Amino acid sequence: MPVILIHGSWHGSWCWSPVVEQLAALGVPSVALDLDGHGLRNPAPRAYGTRPFDRAAFEAEPSPVAHVTASSAAADLMDRIRMIGGGRPCLLVAHSMGGTVATAVAELDPELVGGLVYVAAYAPVSGTPAGEYNARPEMSDSHVPSLVVGDPAGVGALRVDPRDPDRRAGIKEAFYNDVDDRTADAAIDLLSPDSPLQILSETMAVTGHRFGSIPHAYVVCTLDHAIPPAMQRRFVKEIDAVSVSPTTVTELEASHAPFLSRPEALAGAIAAAATKPYDLVGN
Repeated sequence: MPVILIHGSWHGSWCWSPVVEQLAALGVPSVALDLDGHGLRNPAPRAYGTRPFDRAAFEAEPSPVAHVTASSAAADLMDRIRMIGGGRPCLLVAHSMGGTVATAVAELDPELVGGLVYVAAYAPVSGTPAGEYNARPEMSDSHVPSLVVGDPAGVGALRVDPRDPDRRAGIKEAFYNDVDDRTADAAIDLLSPDSPLQILSETMAVTGHRFGSIPHAYVVCTLDHAIPPAMQRRFVKEIDAVSVSPTTVTELEASHAPFLSRPEALAGAIAAAATKPYDLVGN
């Protein structure tokens, strides 16, 4: 089954490179994609590249990706799944915010999805927008809110500043706390400043006969400082509440970026789902 790797906020297809290599070594074909409004499809605010840098202008400039919603990103992703799969269902592997878009795809067209693996990801299946989970007690230890600059509602995005030397340590601690310094520094340099706010603010509803019919797995990252393990486990419970069969859970001693710190272990979990999909539903 073809594997499609979906990144999270501020990231892009680049973050999956070590996992793609490990999957290839296991004989599992995979494709990492840039979601709409991310990676190569994320024009930065003009002020981000202007020198001398005007911080006030950067924090106030409307985001060029503010129009991207969970639904529009899902529709775009479905077109590419059809192309990549060539009529075959694909295994979607979704990290962090990418879980919101993957959830929408699974509900809108379950025939495209042969399985869904969440990796430290949002899974807004209860009718609550993904962003509202950020106010739940399980998210109280998240380091992400301290990284956001400007007014998200005003600019239409969750905006960070990876180029700010005073914020790099916080970004590393939030996302890459178990990643070696050289790799973490390279990853921070590749982050986009904006992640579309509407992806996390859109309400979506899933049903048991569509989303719930798809085999689900969840990789819990126990060292995660962005989406704490308690929140990840809550998502698992909510997935189970609307699914035909229980979610298969794998726990990795890893940060929010297991694709960089534990690529071999993560690839193994993905390969198991791709080559033995019925294992995910306990058959």
